[in-house]
Amino acid sequence: MMRPMKLAGNQLMFGEGCLEHIKTLTFKKVSIVIGGSSMQKSGMLDKVKGLFEETGAEVQVITGVEPDPSIATVRRGRDEMLTFGPDLIVGLGGGSAMDAAKTMWIFYEHPELQKMEDILPPNPFPKLHTKAQFACIPSTSGSASEVSRSVVITDDDGMKRGLGNMEMMPDIAIVAPEVCASMPKRVTAETGMDALTHALEALVSNRVNYVADTLARRAAKDIMAVLPTAVEHGDDLKARETMANASMVAGMAFTNVSLGIVHSIAQTLGSYFHISHGLADAIVLPYIIEYNSGAPYAKEIYESFAAEIGVADLAQRVRELNAELGIPATLKEALPDEKAFLDVIDAMAEMSKADGCTKTNPIIPTVPEFREIILKCYYGK
Repeated sequence: MMRPMKLAGNQLMFGEGCLEHIKTLTFKKVSIVIGGSSMQKSGMLDKVKGLFEETGAEVQVITGVEPDPSIATVRRGRDEMLTFGPDLIVGLGGGSAMDAAKTMWIFYEHPELQKMEDILPPNPFPKLHTKAQFACIPSTSGSASEVSRSVVITDDDGMKRGLGNMEMMPDIAIVAPEVCASMPKRVTAETGMDALTHALEALVSNRVNYVADTLARRAAKDIMAVLPTAVEHGDDLKARETMANASMVAGMAFTNVSLGIVHSIAQTLGSYFHISHGLADAIVLPYIIEYNSGAPYAKEIYESFAAEIGVADLAQRVRELNAELGIPATLKEALPDEKAFLDVIDAMAEMSKADGCTKTNPIIPTVPEFREIILKCYYGK
């Protein structure tokens, strides 16, 4: 039975110049959450802060969200918000800043919560929107947190915890290509491959439907066509806009039909080795396209999509795109400590099997099969 779909929150703005939409908003206190220094150096923090201040809002800036944000950072941000009392919380930056801000929002609304376990199943998900609304302004074209119901946070034990609930869908998403213009080449490439993985996994999800298929196909086509240009010519705002829109649309697809074992494995690798999520996705993706082709319906979808983009072999085309972007062909190139990898291979197979994305993959591997797949991704064919 199909699940109810939700494609975005109350306000979705996209395209060059859409930051000006901020001037129509009427909030009294705004907390802006950012990562490192990129939004400050690019001038985007000052621009966004200034636009809110033009509306008469008082603005608080919460800084220092790290890659793979931790629950400790979430608690720190929550405490700062409790002192300030925002009626709007804004995640400005990449997926880490947006996921951290989204989780701070949960803990701000419910300050009695202290750890991820408090909001993970089987615990009921807490009601939001009592104290504040939530907005996202992405600076990368990859995570699609601006239209997703999900977060990934590193817990106190160092393991990544993923959580999804439609209650976390941002109320406001402002997808402005100029915010992404300062993204470095490597970040553009890796986040772009994350977005492509979202699209191609949604395309063959065992929950896929007409709407998700339509969104995922368009997103995947545009990303494969435009990503190299966005990487090489970061100041090309047309390429940036296409990537921003395609990432957003891929997010609409996957947040409704979920993902697959590329993400199960990538999230596991991130927990054990802190490899960039987009890089892990990119390396693993072609191997999983080949594995999933063992399901007749997935094979048919891959072949029809490959024909639409004018190639014979989709997995091979992804490998060629990776090579063009300077992304390694195997995990061993990215994680050369073979002993360290093999020492945790059994634990990684178990963790990948248990990941929430596994249940919507076209084929559900056993733990031994996960072990074999991960080793194949490590050593290559």
